[in-house]
Amino acid sequence: MALEGQSPYSIDADWNKLYIDGEWVESESGESTPVEDPSTRAVVAEVPAGTEADVDAAYEAAVEAQKEWGEQPPAAREQAIQGLIQELDAHQEEVIELNTAEIGGIHGVGETAVQITMDHLGEAATLPRRMKGETAGSNIPGKDNLVYREPEGVVTVISPWNFPLNLTARALAPAVAAGNSVVLKPATDAPIVGGLLWARLAEQAGIPDGVINVVTGSGSDIGDHLASHPDSDVVAFTGSTEVGQHVAGLAAENLSVPAMELGGNNAHIVTEDADIDEAINSAVFGSFIHQGQVCISINRHVVHESVYDEYVEKLTERAESLPAGNAHDEVVIGPIINESQRDEMLDYVERTVEAGATLETGGETADVEGVDDSLVVKPTVLSDVTNDMAAACNEHFGPIAPVIPFSDVDEAVEIANDTEYGLTGSVHAGDIGEGLEIAKRMDTGNVHVNDQGINDEAHVPFSGTKASGLGGYNSDDFLDEVTEKKWISLQTEPREYPF
Repeated sequence: MALEGQSPYSIDADWNKLYIDGEWVESESGESTPVEDPSTRAVVAEVPAGTEADVDAAYEAAVEAQKEWGEQPPAAREQAIQGLIQELDAHQEEVIELNTAEIGGIHGVGETAVQITMDHLGEAATLPRRMKGETAGSNIPGKDNLVYREPEGVVTVISPWNFPLNLTARALAPAVAAGNSVVLKPATDAPIVGGLLWARLAEQAGIPDGVINVVTGSGSDIGDHLASHPDSDVVAFTGSTEVGQHVAGLAAENLSVPAMELGGNNAHIVTEDADIDEAINSAVFGSFIHQGQVCISINRHVVHESVYDEYVEKLTERAESLPAGNAHDEVVIGPIINESQRDEMLDYVERTVEAGATLETGGETADVEGVDDSLVVKPTVLSDVTNDMAAACNEHFGPIAPVIPFSDVDEAVEIANDTEYGLTGSVHAGDIGEGLEIAKRMDTGNVHVNDQGINDEAHVPFSGTKASGLGGYNSDDFLDEVTEKKWISLQTEPREYPF
């Protein structure tokens, strides 16, 4: 599906087919959707506009393939994941470039995505040998209890656009390793890196036909059909809380297991005894990497009043030093994924200033050569912010740093927890023990002391509280989502009954 001499992982390769039952096939609609490079606003590829009929075909293939795949020995399933590792490792640079072209991620973001993906694949490769059962004693004489762990069946993966490579991997790879088959629906804004790329990796790695199936298309057209499909046993979704609640509801109606990683409004607490320079280093990365388009990025900077002015000044200086522009160039800040996301975050900034905050820097787009309507938003710092202002109370998902003052630790924790979300958080304190005590009081799924919130390690559990999610990812947590336990008892001696 690539021109002679061309990499099959190039943005210029042919991506205009679905991958169902090991075959590249036309969509039933015969229609396609353009893929736009956010940096240049140019159309760089076409992908199929999948239909409900295509979804049905993918599930039919997945159901059939899973019967045999689920019976494969651990070594065979481990080998399949190792095949994905080897294929991705051999084409890292091409995948990084593909990531830049499709979602506007700078080269460093693509490198990070590949590294995290390799970590998730490496962890998944260990799962087949960790799917151990157990025995349990019985209250009934002469009975032995055996508990087996078996694959759920078909796992639906609905992946996001912001980090499509690794956030697809963390669901797809463990599901396959555990003996499930997969139907993958990537985000509309990342159909290649989040979807069709995985089809190509699977094909080249020799994963059996039908174990991984990929259907691209608009969520409004096929999303509900996927989430509610009767052949879906698990629905793994990463995205906004609003959409996730809808997806989880559809999955629950079908008695499918919902595994949801949803929105966040993450606080970065900086105490009066913190090392301000270290806190700023964390803050710059945590707020501005990938233009802030990370569900675990810093959404609010909660800073003690005694160091507040110094913090704002230094954060503003650092923000203004970050080069912004075309992600194909040597910049730190690239484009926002699309116009609606850009316009929403700039509206949050405008409303926050109208409410009394001070715009220290940014709050507008940066010019990009050759582009009439730039999607690049300059790094933005807002001071004199309160927790109820638009850029603070909403998940702005942009390169925006609202800075909120506090007078004591109790107030800082109250501000941090005053949100419907509970995904991640971070604390900088002069004493690491004090940082730990503050972290314990923050109502989030994970907190990072003397760091920022963007952390993901495949062997460490990852989950959110409140409106930030349902179920867990990574390590044994996601293995529990994609497997089920079966109790078999063996009555080895005749049993006495009361009648």
